[in-house]
Amino acid sequence: MPDASTDPPRASSLPLDEHNRSLLARVRPEGWTNPQPAPGYHLVVIGGGTAGLVAAVGAAGLGAKVALVERDLLGGDCLNVGCVPSKALIRAGRAMAELKRAAQLGLRGAEAVSADFPAVMARLRSSRARLSAHDSAERLKGLGIDLFLGQGRFSGPETVEVEGRALRFSRAVIATGSSPGGLPFKGLMETGYLTNRDVFNLNELPRRLAVLGTGPLGCELAQAFQRLGAAVVMVGRSGQIMTREDPETAALVARSMVRDGLDLRLNTNVTLVERGMGGKRLGKLLHLESGGRAEVVEVDEILVGAGRDPNLAGLDLEAAGVDHDRRQGVKVDDYLRTTNHRIFAAGDVCLAQKFTHAADAAARLVIQNALFAPTARWSSQQVPWCTYTDPEVAHVGLYPDQANKKGVVVETIRVEFNDLDRAVLDAEEDGLLKLHLQKGGDRILGATLAAAHAGEMIGEIALAMRAGLGLKTVGQVIHPYPTQAEVFKKAADTFNHTRLTPAVKRWIGRWLAWRG
Repeated sequence: MPDASTDPPRASSLPLDEHNRSLLARVRPEGWTNPQPAPGYHLVVIGGGTAGLVAAVGAAGLGAKVALVERDLLGGDCLNVGCVPSKALIRAGRAMAELKRAAQLGLRGAEAVSADFPAVMARLRSSRARLSAHDSAERLKGLGIDLFLGQGRFSGPETVEVEGRALRFSRAVIATGSSPGGLPFKGLMETGYLTNRDVFNLNELPRRLAVLGTGPLGCELAQAFQRLGAAVVMVGRSGQIMTREDPETAALVARSMVRDGLDLRLNTNVTLVERGMGGKRLGKLLHLESGGRAEVVEVDEILVGAGRDPNLAGLDLEAAGVDHDRRQGVKVDDYLRTTNHRIFAAGDVCLAQKFTHAADAAARLVIQNALFAPTARWSSQQVPWCTYTDPEVAHVGLYPDQANKKGVVVETIRVEFNDLDRAVLDAEEDGLLKLHLQKGGDRILGATLAAAHAGEMIGEIALAMRAGLGLKTVGQVIHPYPTQAEVFKKAADTFNHTRLTPAVKRWIGRWLAWRG
């Protein structure tokens, strides 16, 4: 049976320029020969994305004998078609927006700059290739990990088969990730479309781009492409973008996108997608319906961000006694064990929180539970997340409605960024912090932060929650002035002021009078 390295690279590695050749040499090296399996492995990991790599490298570092199986590209979606390339694109878009707003800072002429889209994409590919060294086959080999390229499947409760070779394990980890979700739009398959799997292959900026779906991926890329010069229309069935987020902060981001020139269509259904007729370049026609009104919009490309589905195909989970669901993925308990307690899962294939950092944290938990004793619980984790729009939206913990369902009464502290000196100086006043406390005390239940650098800042609240520190303690931390992180100190000051009731003030007054 031929080695998987003879398979052609998937579309995400195109075009085959010097940068992508360098990428492939690391994450799918040509001529790679799978090793002879060891008699047994302490840990066999299926999937070479974030969760799989962290589990394999971490276990090998502890002295375990580890095998890693990957059917496609090492690094998974994060490196190849997710976090890494998208953030490179977003950075270019943000730079363009900063130039167009330069007049606010007294700078003239910068707004006339235009984007060189092929150069933007070349930098994207170069950056991705550079970062791929962390996930390379040679690095894994140097760490003593047996790397098998090919489709892995369970052949029994204690064995994985790949390319005709059997890998016997004491423990295993399923870390196969997820893929773009289903396509609920009639005619889309026949018309053609982009997902995160191939949008980063573009070397020519689409003149007119439709983004179907207003979740985090759709919002991030829609704003970036608009800023780089495309005319973007984004369509969503709901009345707000990023429906899982706080409505007020989502509306703040929506206003920013509209200011960028994006055509935002909410409460709108796509009834049909078809090819245009005539012209030098055949466009694609979106048939839209909103409030009983029909409209046809012509675009050149369509980008779909319709959720994620777990990667379960070809694993033969039944042979291992692993229960699973097509939509929810592999079923795990709080220790991330599957129904076969020799087998664990981590990352998108089993978690509702489909983030790279959640996959990383889950893999670290799995190492402890799989190699030692199952004592670490996933429910004890505080998982923040961030959508990298401008402003960014970050969140950790509970929303008020979630706390209310648990019978917890919430008090919300609200601070706007136009009240922060550094935000004013940076011309980044479009920001908002909502900090949710358990009523009657300073215990932090959750926080939503919309700010230019929210992703860099939310960790302070995640740390406080993890350590069981209340808002009073956060307020006692000395924050450098002027910084946007002072928003947390202002929240603490606001909380303290609410405790200065008339009765407390009278008591303080009597105390000071007594002291003289």
